[in-house]
Amino acid sequence: MKVNGLRWWIIGLIGLVTVINYLDRSTLSIMWPSISHDLNMSTKDYALILNIFMIAYGFGQSFSGKIFDKVGTRIGYVLTIGLWGISSFSHAFARSVLSFGFLRATLGLGEAGNWPGAVKSNAEWFPVKERAIAQGIFNSGASLGSVVAPPLIATLWAAFGWKVTFMIVGSFAVTWLIPWLIINKALPDKHKWITEKEKEYILSGREKKEEEAKGLSFKELLSHKESWAVLISRLFMDPIWWVFVGWMPIYLADVYGFNVKQIGYFAWVPYVGAAIGSIAGGAYAGNLIKKGKSINYARKKSIIVGAVLMFLGLLATIFYAHTALRFVLVVFVVLFGFQFAIGNIQTLPSDLFKGKSVGSLAGLGGTFAVFSVIIINFLVPMIASYSYVPIFILIALYVPLGVLAIFIFAPKIKLVDGEMDQKST
Repeated sequence: MKVNGLRWWIIGLIGLVTVINYLDRSTLSIMWPSISHDLNMSTKDYALILNIFMIAYGFGQSFSGKIFDKVGTRIGYVLTIGLWGISSFSHAFARSVLSFGFLRATLGLGEAGNWPGAVKSNAEWFPVKERAIAQGIFNSGASLGSVVAPPLIATLWAAFGWKVTFMIVGSFAVTWLIPWLIINKALPDKHKWITEKEKEYILSGREKKEEEAKGLSFKELLSHKESWAVLISRLFMDPIWWVFVGWMPIYLADVYGFNVKQIGYFAWVPYVGAAIGSIAGGAYAGNLIKKGKSINYARKKSIIVGAVLMFLGLLATIFYAHTALRFVLVVFVVLFGFQFAIGNIQTLPSDLFKGKSVGSLAGLGGTFAVFSVIIINFLVPMIASYSYVPIFILIALYVPLGVLAIFIFAPKIKLVDGEMDQKST
């Protein structure tokens, strides 16, 4: 049996599991008003639990990046998704900060694998010129998951309560493994379902001997300044996303007095913008490359466009967003810009390195990003008791710093050994 466009089935499955990923991680924040009431917990308890997740998630990305490079994407996803699915389901039995913290830690370790796994899979299944759009499809799963999560979780909560909701949502990930194991049988050069035309297209569109390239150690990766373009840019950019993922439901409850149902009605809107931005950013970069522009030009221009939208949107949260409706519409623009840029930033590891180094650098980038996210998560409950404005100002300042890091550490985006034939800008 031959399947036309098999690579799109693979990235489609990864996009779907990313939707599930964000359903699993969103359950706690969306249902927190109910959980905190039932278990007598505070916003500071929430911040602690959230940071336990982020620490595990950060270190999990570096760890799972190495796992994926060692065992491959097929088995790597089985290991990480099995862990996060069981962890998400088990939240139904948590009753304290300690038990929630433990389960958020195991959830973070499991969910972390999705990002280096996706970057590595895209390097395996897509030629260079299509990787940004493939990354955009994958990233749109995060956005779509965040669109679906508020109304779905609010509906399940209203019908069954928060305990059963955790069980239902937690079962989705393990179920996903069935089609993954059936469809993703092997890499493109050995897959029995792939057509010869598609195999040739994939293999001819990537660096020669890419899969055979020896993976670099973390020390070796860090010795290249181009790696720091990924690490520092994500250190500044990722907190912008996580502020809204982790705190927007709490913001709506604190500032506008929303309950779980009302959060469900409003909180999905910005992620529609994020989903559109994911696809648009990848398509924009891919179109520039098809027109003859270099990877360096296409990536940087796309990142700048997204950064400008983010920065202006964050300023608007301070000076314009004085109602709940205005707020979610402004955040729509912020997250559109974020995803427009971040898909191209997350593609940089496969632009800069080959083979088994790609997943490692992608995972290390996620670990670096967590450091600033943790700081933000501790600051929010302390500052928000007075005003959320300083938080929005801080993450607005992160935007130009993230862009500058790419221009400083990667003056020209290309393979670090200089082997890739790229056109000049």
